[in-house]
Amino acid sequence: MRISSVTMFEQSTASMNRQQSDFLKVSQQLASGRRVVNPSDDPQAASRAVGVDQSIAITEQYRDSRISARNSVAQTESILNSVSDAVIRAKELLIQASSDTLSDVDRESVASELKGVYETLIGQANATDGNGRYLFGGYKDNAPPFAKNAAGGVEYNGDANSRQQQVDASRLMPVTENGKTIFQSVPSSASYVAKASPGNEGNVTFSGPNVNDVTHDDYGQGFTIKFNVDPGIEPDSDDSTYTVIGSEGEAITPDGETGTGPFDYTGDGQQLSFGGISITLKGDPADGDEISMARPGTPEQPADLFKTLEAAIGVLENPAQMDTENPAQTDTEKAAMRNTLNSSMRELDNALDNVLTVRASAGARLNELDVIDAVGSNRMMNYTQTLSDLVDLDYVEAISEYSLRQVGMQAAQKTFVDVKGLSLFNYM
Repeated sequence: MRISSVTMFEQSTASMNRQQSDFLKVSQQLASGRRVVNPSDDPQAASRAVGVDQSIAITEQYRDSRISARNSVAQTESILNSVSDAVIRAKELLIQASSDTLSDVDRESVASELKGVYETLIGQANATDGNGRYLFGGYKDNAPPFAKNAAGGVEYNGDANSRQQQVDASRLMPVTENGKTIFQSVPSSASYVAKASPGNEGNVTFSGPNVNDVTHDDYGQGFTIKFNVDPGIEPDSDDSTYTVIGSEGEAITPDGETGTGPFDYTGDGQQLSFGGISITLKGDPADGDEISMARPGTPEQPADLFKTLEAAIGVLENPAQMDTENPAQTDTEKAAMRNTLNSSMRELDNALDNVLTVRASAGARLNELDVIDAVGSNRMMNYTQTLSDLVDLDYVEAISEYSLRQVGMQAAQKTFVDVKGLSLFNYM
């Protein structure tokens, strides 16, 4: 068998190219730090790495989403903290205004500060996030959620939704609250609110109502106390009677009573108990006077923090006028002011409980985000480790391979040089 010079050249060149290719492959691995530089290096590992890369990208997207969600929830919680402080301050002012030692001028000063609290609450209700969107308007971002109407009152123009954000694969989290939930709602445990009819001509005042028995058959409905007074009798007469009427128009028999009858509202007042609640009345009613009681948040007693403050500001800015010729009229106006303040304070208590409940919900979501962040960090570590196991380079093994390939390539080059110099003439 004869071996031509061309064959020897081709075999030597092929050997050098193969050795050089293997050497360059290891060099690329060392330079990139990856064992799988091209999919052909390990098709199965490359395929799995694509899936892990996608999982890492999704996890990073959820992490960025949680950062945005945390900013919105934290801002919501901070504003709710300010709202609760404002409601507490308003309650303090109403307690101050209820004191008999204050003059009308003093009450007007209280009303001025209360108006400042009122305007502050409107500003907080129309707060925006870092992107210029209203926090408490739901999905309506084109106008402030709370605006004053033609009558001077505040009305809600947002929707009843709360913006939500996907913070994890299985968690769609509300990141804001709508204004109706905060400023026009009450918790389910909110206490009854009593209100005197604007047309009352007597001077009956009330305190309460207080809840005695939530299991009572009549508990939960609205009640109205209607006074019946013979116009020809003297005040404090035993001929004064009352009737308790349920929300459906039926007569309610007070606890311990057989029905309506004589009633004395003088002295320290008289307590009425019915439907699982009790209320204390004091003063002299006029015929047809009414005091209504209902659960807040119902059609009979809608919840609205702004309307509560508007009513309180109204009676403090327009104090009872002293009428020496008609003292009864003065007593009627004073009773109306006291009843309005009592109703407003009860409504502020319910509003504060509601704001604190919503704020607690925001705090719980912040804690949940911390937990999801911890889970996401662990998941990211697992994905990173899996990806490293699939495609990352073992430098000790790669350096050994690099040295081996380098020696192999040098040997192939040296052999080619030696073979290239051989000639039969050297042996003749």
